[in-house]
Parts: sequence; structure tokens; C-alpha cells
Amino acid sequence: MFNSSAAGGAGNTASGSRLFRYEVVGLRQNSETDKTNYPIRRSGSTFITVPYNRMNDMMQRILRMGGKIVGIEPLNSETLTNGNAAASKSSQSAQSAPAAQPAKMQADSAPAAGAKHEALFEENVPVNIYRPNSPYLGKCVSNEELVGEGGIGTVRHLIFDVSGGDLRYLEGQSIGIIPPGIDKKGKPEKLRLYSIASTRHGDHVDDKTVSLCVRQLEYKHPETGETVYGVCSTHLCNLKEGDEVKITGPVGKEMLLPTDPNANVIMFATGTGIAPFRAYLWRMFKDAERQANPGYQFKGFAWLVFGIPTSPNILYKEELEEIQQKYPENFRLTCAISREQKNASGGRMYIQDRVAEHADELWKLIQQENTHTYICGLKGMEGGIDEALSAAAAKDGVTWSDYQKQMKKSERWHVETY
Repeated sequence: MFNSSAAGGAGNTASGSRLFRYEVVGLRQNSETDKTNYPIRRSGSTFITVPYNRMNDMMQRILRMGGKIVGIEPLNSETLTNGNAAASKSSQSAQSAPAAQPAKMQADSAPAAGAKHEALFEENVPVNIYRPNSPYLGKCVSNEELVGEGGIGTVRHLIFDVSGGDLRYLEGQSIGIIPPGIDKKGKPEKLRLYSIASTRHGDHVDDKTVSLCVRQLEYKHPETGETVYGVCSTHLCNLKEGDEVKITGPVGKEMLLPTDPNANVIMFATGTGIAPFRAYLWRMFKDAERQANPGYQFKGFAWLVFGIPTSPNILYKEELEEIQQKYPENFRLTCAISREQKNASGGRMYIQDRVAEHADELWKLIQQENTHTYICGLKGMEGGIDEALSAAAAKDGVTWSDYQKQMKKSERWHVETY
């Protein structure tokens, strides 16, 4: 993953010391990033700080990585100094102030700029404790099927024992898995990233495990028509208890859960994109987790909109329904079952159709300054979600694209799609 902080060094000249911030979208895996030891996944906007005398070089590098610069903002020492001071002051005030109340919804105002990243999320985020050249060797504790009878495909919930190492992680992060064998070029297989499906304490709440939600990739070869199975997903789905697995990471800061227990959390997921949201919801609502985290007792509102093809494909269905029954004022589950339900036009019900149905309600919730919105799963759902929310915002005279851009800057809009 591209490290934006590496470009932040000031130049040796007066003009070279001037800093600019690029807003970049579309960073992806390509021939340039294949040279790294880890893949890149799209995760919304990336903000890159670069000195004046390196602007051209950075532009070229962004282009090689498949990115597009959508904004350039000049920075200066006064801006940076005042920003740091404001963040410090905000942090001090937050410690002494009472719990925040939901902000009054105002359609004609843009979202607040928000505090610095450290004030909204965990300050000490573990990253790359284990790297591809020295992975952690974990062991499979369990491997269970999540798709019910009559469902489509296979999705496994895997738990790995990591008690023998120093792997630490937070909700919303990912780990890398290195499958055995060599690729078509005769080189060792590269790692694949998977969103972590467990809380930082693991499914057993003993800080000894990490869990994944993995669908076996299966598709027809476009030329031969033969069935092709994904290398790493098949490796994971076929693991047996006691089998070893090479683990790297953790990585990622885009999908971290806010530390504010009064925050509202909207989650849009398709298929195994539910993985990080399972971690969020378990941390919020599971009894053992609430006991293990006396400093985080969730009191906000969490809304999961989940897109799946059939009812048997509702992953973690029993647990989700249990949470909804126990915490009806704090959690809402809305499913879009494409092969069983119809949208308003009589076509298949996809997640964007459900968003359109509830767009006005979602828009009101999004306007609250303590609301964070997360999208995880197939990239194709983004356009439909934007279209639905654009229509709702337009009723209040608000341009959704502008509002969304401000949300990204205030770190309230989080995307991890593929």
C-alpha cells in the first residue's frame, strides 16, 4: 500500500519547502505496484503531502499506480501549526467534556472538518508486525462453512491460533495470507489481503486468535470454459485443524472503527465484505466483548445493509438476528436478497435498491456529525449508493458529491472495495 508520509519531507530550498496536499482516488494494483511485496486495494481517497520540488515526480508515480489526482491544496507552516494546536486542544477538551449528543441535522450545512485522525480513531495502530519476507506461522483452529443448504458457493469462517507470536490488530484492519507453491512465472505465490472478521481480542476473547471470512473464488475460464479456482482462497477453504498458514500484517487504517461509543455507524456490505463489520458488531454488542472493554460501551446506532444472492447466503445470520433482538434501539439489519426479492421496478433486489428505499432516512443519519459510513465488498455497488443518496440530498438542495468530499476529509466516509 502506498505510503503517503514518505513524500512529506521538505525540500532544501525555500520554494522546495512549500508543501502541497494531493487528493488521489483509484490507486490500484498494476505493473508498477507489482514490484512491491503486497497488493493494493482501493480504499476511497488517499491524501498525499509532497514538497513543491517533488510535485512532478509524485504526479508521475501516482499515474503509474493507476491513481487520479482530484484535488491539490497548498499547505503552509501556519496552517500546519494551527492544525496541530487545534487537534491538541480538541483532544484535551474531549477528555473533560461530557458524552457528545447527536448533532442537530441541517441539510444546508456541510459536514464539520472534524478532528485529526488520532482524535477519532485509535492512536496506536499496529502495522506490518509481520512482513512477507518473515511471516508469522499460525495454525488453523477451526474452519466452518457459513453458507446454508441451498446457498450459492462456499464461504468459510476460519480461526487461526496466533498465541505464539506478537500479532496485534484492530477492528477494520486486514492480514496477508501467503499460499504455498509457485505462480505461473515460477516465483513464490504473492500474499493476498483479507479483512479481519474478529475483534482485537479474537473470537474466544482471549487475545490468542484471528479470524477470516473467505469465499472460495470460482469462475469459468473465458477461452477454455473450464472451472478455475482461486489459489489462495482454495488453500484457505481447504485448511484442516492444525494446518499451518503464513500470515503477514496487519495493514490498513481506512476502515478503523471510531473510538466514540456514541457514534452512529452505517455499514454497506456485499458477501464477504461483511468481515470487518462482524468485528465492529461483535465489539459493540457481544457480552464477552463488552466485559473485556469497560472503556468502550457502545451506545450509538449501527445499521447494516447487507447484499447477498439467497437467504442461505446471509453470513452470520443467527448472530446478527440475536443482536437485533437484544439491542433493537441500537442495531438494525436490512438485507437485499437479489435472487429472492424484487426492487421497485420488478428487477432483482440489490444493495443499491435497498439504499434507495431508505435513502431519506440514511441521508438524515449521515448528516449527524458523529455518523461514520463504511462500504466494503464489490466495487460495483458504489455507483448505485451514490445515486440513491444524491437524490435524497438534492431534496434539501445539497449536492451529494460535494458533501461526500467533505465527509472524506473529515474521515467519516470509509471505502474498501475490490
